[in-house]
Amino acid sequence: MPPTNLTVTAVTAVPQLAPRRPDAHKGSFGHVLVVAGSRGMSGAAVLCASAALRGGAGLVTLAVPAELLPLVAPANPCYLTLPLPGDGDGRLSTPCVEAVLSAARSCTVTVMGPGLGKSEGTSRLVVEALAQIPTPLVLDADALNLLVGHLDQLRDRKAPTVLTPHPGEMGRLLGCSTDIVQDGRQALGVRFADDVGSVLVLKGHETLVTDGARLYRNTTGNPGMATGGAGDVLTGLIGALVGQGLESFAAAQLGVYLHGLAGDLARDELGEPSLIASDLLDQLPRAFLAHARAG
Repeated sequence: MPPTNLTVTAVTAVPQLAPRRPDAHKGSFGHVLVVAGSRGMSGAAVLCASAALRGGAGLVTLAVPAELLPLVAPANPCYLTLPLPGDGDGRLSTPCVEAVLSAARSCTVTVMGPGLGKSEGTSRLVVEALAQIPTPLVLDADALNLLVGHLDQLRDRKAPTVLTPHPGEMGRLLGCSTDIVQDGRQALGVRFADDVGSVLVLKGHETLVTDGARLYRNTTGNPGMATGGAGDVLTGLIGALVGQGLESFAAAQLGVYLHGLAGDLARDELGEPSLIASDLLDQLPRAFLAHARAG
């Protein structure tokens, strides 16, 4: 990535969702398509789709390899499900691409990556999603790992894209070590977001949100959230906020704030060591209420 001298505006005010109109219906609040999960990682799909529901999406469709359907369908009765062709090893196969692209055309935003795994099918899916999905994308986990080598396609996207890497995934995107990422989080994050034309959510202590021109440093959250599945919750939450019409930077900013606040509420009730990702789902309604009252 070439060095750049960027002027960055620090953002501190956290946005609010607009009040819901009395005549609103489920179509008013977006339809989130979540493409996630593989054998052994069905929980990531459930957490992500459930967070999209808790984040206020009017409709959520969870698309998974067909063999996962008996696991994810009963886990939450509130989302729709879409079984996709699998490769025999519990991951998506190449024929899934057309099914996902078709589903995405009727959705407001597509969330992709939690627990997805790496296969020929998932690799093809990510590349085609960048090229052919004309609505916002939120990419996490294996969708980010599969972006390596395809950053030009990311730069070419016209619709908003939100990337949510942890430092290890960020290092893979940049081709450097996690230590280098952690030593230069702000500068590297701002330059990368500007370079690829996306909103970057660089997770960790004081999670950063940047689009290359604006920078928000999150103030909520605690070490109890260092637990499997917490990132899947964040991804689904951001997708729901994008689907409700928030601009992608604002959606990412509000998402990380509420996610951390839910973690703080869970810590206050349960302590840090015992906190698990589903506790964040339980506390999201209280986080929304607390933020609305503070505003």
